[in-house]
Amino acid sequence: MKSIEQIISKSDALEVIGLPDAMISDITFDSRQVKKGSCFVAIRGTQVDGHEYIDKALELGASVIVCEVLPKKRIDGITYIRVNDSSEVLGKMASSFYDNPSDKIKLVGITGTNGKTTTVTLLYRLFNKLGFKSGLLSTVVNYIGDDVIPATHTTPDAIQLNKLLGQMVEAGCTHCFMEVSSHSVVQNRIAGLNFTGGIFSNITHDHLDFHKTFDEYLKAKKRFFDLLPSSAFALTNIDDRNGRVMVQNTSAKVNTYSLRSMANFKCKVIENHFDGMLLNLDSVEVWTRLVGGFNAYNILAIYAAARLLGVEKETVLTELSSMTAVSGRFEHMKSPKEINVIVDYAHTPDALQNVIDTINEIRNPDKKLITVVGAGGNRDKTKRPVMAKVAVEGSSMVILTSDNPRFEEPEDILNDMKVGIEPSMVGKVLTIVDRKEAIRTAYMLANQGDIILVAGKGHENYQEIKGVKHHFDDKEVIQELFKSL
Repeated sequence: MKSIEQIISKSDALEVIGLPDAMISDITFDSRQVKKGSCFVAIRGTQVDGHEYIDKALELGASVIVCEVLPKKRIDGITYIRVNDSSEVLGKMASSFYDNPSDKIKLVGITGTNGKTTTVTLLYRLFNKLGFKSGLLSTVVNYIGDDVIPATHTTPDAIQLNKLLGQMVEAGCTHCFMEVSSHSVVQNRIAGLNFTGGIFSNITHDHLDFHKTFDEYLKAKKRFFDLLPSSAFALTNIDDRNGRVMVQNTSAKVNTYSLRSMANFKCKVIENHFDGMLLNLDSVEVWTRLVGGFNAYNILAIYAAARLLGVEKETVLTELSSMTAVSGRFEHMKSPKEINVIVDYAHTPDALQNVIDTINEIRNPDKKLITVVGAGGNRDKTKRPVMAKVAVEGSSMVILTSDNPRFEEPEDILNDMKVGIEPSMVGKVLTIVDRKEAIRTAYMLANQGDIILVAGKGHENYQEIKGVKHHFDDKEVIQELFKSL
C-alpha cells in the first residue's frame, strides 16, 4: 500500500477532494483491472475516454479517482484528484509508486524510424558481455538480465514500464536500453522517466495512420529529446536531414555521429560482403559480422553510446567485432544450392531501399536479386506504392505477397502497392497472395549465386489475419525449402 499524497507529489494536481493521504494498493487506467483500494486514472484515449468508466471503477472498489474533469456526482470517502493531463500524470504517478526506478538505473532510449531494435539489442548484448547486468525494452522481446519477458510489439504503458524497470533494479541491473516509439511519446508513456541518454537514428515516412502528417511524426520524435534533462546525453545522426532538428531544443549534452560529415563519432565502410564488413571506426579498422551501410550507422551509434556511458575505446571495439546480427535484421541464410537468402524486417520504403542497395553493392551483376515483399494492413497506406516502386526499381524480379493483412483483404493491399509500379516494369512482377507459396516460387526461380530478399516480417513468427495470429515464420519456410528442394 502506498500513500496517494506521496505518489501525486510530482504531478501538479489542480484540485484534491477527499482524503489527500488515502492509501492505494495499485494504479490502473483500465477499469477492468480495478480492485479494492485501486487508484483509477481516467485517460482520454484514441478509442475510448476513461472518464466514462469512473462509475465502473468505483463499483469494483477504486478508492482514488484521477481525472481531468470531476464527475458531477461524487461519493463520500472517495478521493478525487483533478489534473490537467491524466496521461502525463499517470507516468509520474507510476514512477513514484514503483520508487522511481529510472533514477536508480542508467536508462538509454533510442528513437527513429529504422534501426531501433538492432541498436538497443546490441547495446544490451554488449553491456552484458562487459559485465554490466542490463535490461532490454524492445518491440521484439524484453529482458531483465537473462530472463525473457514477452514483448507486445509496442512500448509498454507507463505502469508496465515502471514495473519492469523496478524489477530490473531489484535484479541488480545497472543499465537498461529501450526503444522509444513515437506513439509512446505522444501518449505520455515515458512521462516521469529519467533518461541517462537518448539516441536518434533516422526518420522517414511511417505511422502516418496514427500521426496523420510527417510534421506531427517529426514533432513526436523531437519531443523525446526536448524532455531529456541537462544531465543526459543526446546522440544524433547528422547524416539524416532532421538529425540536428531533433536536438535543437534539448537541454541534454549533444553529441553527433556520421558516416559522411564532421562529427564527434565517425565511421567509414571499407569493404562490404554478405558475411560482414570492414569498417574504419574512430580511426581503427574493425571487422564486424553485420552487413550494410545502415548497419554501419547502427554500429557507430552503439560505439558512441558505449563511449558516452564510460566504456573504454579498445574494449568497445573488441566486443563489436564479435557481434552477430539481430534476428530478422539482414539475416543471411545460404542454401545447399548456393542461393543467398536475406530475411529482413524492412517494412518502410527507406528501410527496404537500404537493404536492396546493400545487396546490390555486394552482388555480382550477372546474379539476380528476387525480392519477396508485401505491406501490412490497417497501417499507413501511403507507403504501399512507394515500397513496390523501391522493390521493382532495385530488383531483377519482385513477388508481391501478403504480409500481416490484419483486417484488410490482402488483394486490396497488393493493388495499392501496384499503383507504384511503372507500366514498363510490370513484366518483372508476380503477385502471389499466399506468402509461403511466394517464397517457394522465388526459390524455384533462383539459380546458384542469386539472392532472394524476403522482406517485411523479419523476426515475426506469426501472420495476423482478421484479428487472429497464425503461426508463420519466414525463416522456417526457407529452411524447409532448403531441405526439400
